[in-house]
Amino acid sequence: MRKIILLLAVAVLTMFSCTKKDKESNPLLQEWDTEFKTVPFSKIKSSDYEPAFKKAIQIHNEEIRKIVENKEKANFENTIAALDYSGQLLTRVSKVFFNMTECNTDSELQAVQEKVSPMLSSHEDELMLNEPLFNRIKTVWDNRSKENLDEEQQHLLKKTYDAFIRRGALLSKEKKEELKKINGQLTVLNDKYNKNVLAETKNYKLIVSNKEDLKGLPDWLIESAKETAEEMDGKDKWVFTLDNASCLPFLTYCDNRELRKEIFLARINRANNGNQYDNNKITEQILSLRAKFAEILGYKSFASWQLEERMAKTPGRADSLLRDCLVYAIKSAKTDADNFQLLLSQDHKGAKLEGWDMYYYAEKLKKLRYNFDEEETRPYFEIENVKQGCFNNISRLYGLKFEKLDNIETYAKDVDVYEVKNQENEHVGILYFDPYTRNGKASGAWCDTYQAQYKENGKRKKKNVAPIVTVCFNFAKQKGRTTLTADEAKTVFHEMGHATNEFLSDGTYPSTSATVVPTDLVECASQLAEHWCMQAEVLKTYAKNEAGQIIPQSLVNKIALAESFNQGFMFTELLAAAYLDLKMHSVSSNDTIILQDFEANAMKEINNLSQIPPRYRSTYFTHIFGGGYSAGYYCYIWSEMLDADAFQAWKETGNIFNKKISEKFKTFILAKGGTNDADEQYFRFRGKKPEVKYMLQNRGLVFAASNSGTGGSGSGNSDNEDLENSEQ
Repeated sequence: MRKIILLLAVAVLTMFSCTKKDKESNPLLQEWDTEFKTVPFSKIKSSDYEPAFKKAIQIHNEEIRKIVENKEKANFENTIAALDYSGQLLTRVSKVFFNMTECNTDSELQAVQEKVSPMLSSHEDELMLNEPLFNRIKTVWDNRSKENLDEEQQHLLKKTYDAFIRRGALLSKEKKEELKKINGQLTVLNDKYNKNVLAETKNYKLIVSNKEDLKGLPDWLIESAKETAEEMDGKDKWVFTLDNASCLPFLTYCDNRELRKEIFLARINRANNGNQYDNNKITEQILSLRAKFAEILGYKSFASWQLEERMAKTPGRADSLLRDCLVYAIKSAKTDADNFQLLLSQDHKGAKLEGWDMYYYAEKLKKLRYNFDEEETRPYFEIENVKQGCFNNISRLYGLKFEKLDNIETYAKDVDVYEVKNQENEHVGILYFDPYTRNGKASGAWCDTYQAQYKENGKRKKKNVAPIVTVCFNFAKQKGRTTLTADEAKTVFHEMGHATNEFLSDGTYPSTSATVVPTDLVECASQLAEHWCMQAEVLKTYAKNEAGQIIPQSLVNKIALAESFNQGFMFTELLAAAYLDLKMHSVSSNDTIILQDFEANAMKEINNLSQIPPRYRSTYFTHIFGGGYSAGYYCYIWSEMLDADAFQAWKETGNIFNKKISEKFKTFILAKGGTNDADEQYFRFRGKKPEVKYMLQNRGLVFAASNSGTGGSGSGNSDNEDLENSEQ
């Protein structure tokens, strides 16, 4: 997943004092003399952030004041472009700080976050509700036909004008003050929510002292658990955590059903335990405040407000796609569950299938059906080989090269740095590759930037500001040779797909770079990259065991056969999370929400199986209560529809490295960023609207184009649509 921090902050009336001495001594406020302008991490102390934010806000305020007080008539350059280029110091400070709170946080940074988050929220409100500034923007909008604006400039103008309208520029003074109050409350609640999830995730430890309880677990996981225990002074013990790299393989392989139950329940009840980290009331408050926020702006729900600028456009279209896919997913999941129950009954007579059995018996059935154990693949996916294989794949598709640097400072051990160059050997950007889990690191995987791409001074021929990108994972580090599963290898390709999007971005302005595309489209590039990971032609370049032997074709065939196995279960938990998100953000401010009852009813509405909780439940759904995916988790499914359809463009030529198709995707999708409407960008690449059938076929949920089904068209009449002709 890509963490998107979009700062549109500007004028706050209260000025913050900061002396010249502060600026000279604070590394966050200085010009960095490091190579490629990378972050001098060792020079930055936790105490530097708060004064840096205050000074950066003060400077930003002054930039906005100059725009507002400009005596010249408002035009694109002196208002829209000037606004988009303002606040660069604030953006830089924010990028460093929030990347650290995600990948290397501690109690000091969390304390700073509690102080600066309300400050930034207030700052952004003062921007979006700045009447003189909006009047200048409106003047440019009203006179847009009189300026010779290119397509990108027209799009930025519309995006800027719409953003101010959508944040309350036309509201009365009283309503504006009400919005400010709500936004301030939401900022505090969102930070508290995420802090609670991190605490619940990192605080839990499953301590095993009986070696018999390790039966079924792979050696690498036992070794990793032993190392974790030793770090805690737990001699002769093994410790398992809720990090995916520990928890999910434990659920998949541990023969001890009671221990699977314990860690499973801990996992799905994070921040739902009635203690100081409980998120039930916080979530209910957030949902109510978001609903009120949307209603003040004239929208039926927060989902309606949020989706207006995304590819789905309306909650109805997103809901239609989810429900149409759920028909296939749940039908398949029920078949999977019946098969799992048969295996469970052989091991535990009279026992009923539960959630803690799903991963375990999915793996058992896969072994029986395909004679395939995913652990067989692990020796062939050594992390450095996977990384290099991914780099080579990107090079073949788009011409980028990755050269390791040893002279660039990082924020933690095991973080590698690469210079990215193009085919002409010119500098394109910098990549931080952060592979392993650590205590101060959020769970999951993501891509973000320390510096996004744009052109200096808004001129196409001016110097390009090169992106500085980070990709973060939570793999379990093993002694000696760290190996991944095939699925974890895909995660590397996924996040590097995001990074590639950043490196190939060719936007003129900060707000038209790859960083600010709609989330429906932003996951397309990353999920598309996964398609190459398991292609035989690609595997042979990097999937090698310790002896250097390439993964055998027989095992590749097994991977291919097992690729669509258990998709009912896996797709259902993803769709259930997306449906829960959309449902939660469709409430009104007058609705009384009892969170756990609300979630249970939502699952009943889609006839979900009790053994399949949503991939993220409401109390630890950080994508939507801390990331950029509120009312938008459906975007992963929408993007999957796009990436499956896009990959067909290569497949139809018979060459998955077809240079013409790669160049088209680079030109119309990767390079374009936020320079145009996302639907139009995709249409220019593909020459048609995307079709959902390829996604369903990839997941093995339909096997022929003649199967009846949906296109997710949003019409609500999916039963009458033919899958061959349906489109989104």
